[in-house]
Amino acid sequence: MLAMLLLSQSAIARDIPNIPVTENGMLWKLESRQGTISYLFGTIHTDDPRVTNLTESVTRALEGSDVFLMEILPSSDTAPYFMRDISLDQLVNQQELEKVFELADFHVIDRDLVLRMKPWLLAMVFDLPSSQSPYTLDVQLYMQAQRAGKKVQALESASEHFGALENISREEQLLMLRSVLARSQEEKEADFERLISAYEAGDLRKVGELDEQMTGDTLPKALWDKLRVKLLDERNVLMAERIESAAMKKAVFAAVGAAHLPGEGGLITRMRQKGFKISPVQLLSH
Repeated sequence: MLAMLLLSQSAIARDIPNIPVTENGMLWKLESRQGTISYLFGTIHTDDPRVTNLTESVTRALEGSDVFLMEILPSSDTAPYFMRDISLDQLVNQQELEKVFELADFHVIDRDLVLRMKPWLLAMVFDLPSSQSPYTLDVQLYMQAQRAGKKVQALESASEHFGALENISREEQLLMLRSVLARSQEEKEADFERLISAYEAGDLRKVGELDEQMTGDTLPKALWDKLRVKLLDERNVLMAERIESAAMKKAVFAAVGAAHLPGEGGLITRMRQKGFKISPVQLLSH
């Protein structure tokens, strides 16, 4: 989102000196049994400058790695985002459509484009503050890795990445969208500020709790349980496998959504189960 196979040859040990360890954080140091040093970084999908202004610790960890891993590479393929067989105005009532257009204007999205966007995507976009740029934290890390000449790889194929959402029926997607349409912009912004605050503090437990509150409390339990399994649990299994595979050969910097890190099924626990020594790294400021 299994069984660990250790490589017979020894990898070259790589470390980044003078990065102190703390109890909490979004940046985690992974040490394989061969001694290879890699990093796991929890991201948040926003262009908010409080997040995208990378700390010295993150920059040094990325620069000291050989391979940059992210969930999926940026692509010009927009097919996963759009409906081909139907238009949104055929799926919602007039009052809902007016709210969709109001939010489309707020987020500076063409109304004709909105009518073709899949409901799950609209739910995600409309639940955030207005975007100021396309350069989210994930994209900035990707560009920085490219500029540094790192090998860049995806942890998931497009079908694997979007498959989790494609397994959610259109009716369930509309439930997601309607739950967002029912929220005021003030509520969304207050929740976003709480999430940013927890993220900046490196409080993974709080991030998980907020994810549960913000999403779980607004959706039917059955749908929330399904989303959690499809978007987190199942993908964590696959991502842990691929991080393991890459980190046994090279020093890697793996950037994934912060929600993938905590919990019994999270990547921190899974990487420990695979034999990696894991410790959080303090995010030193510039």
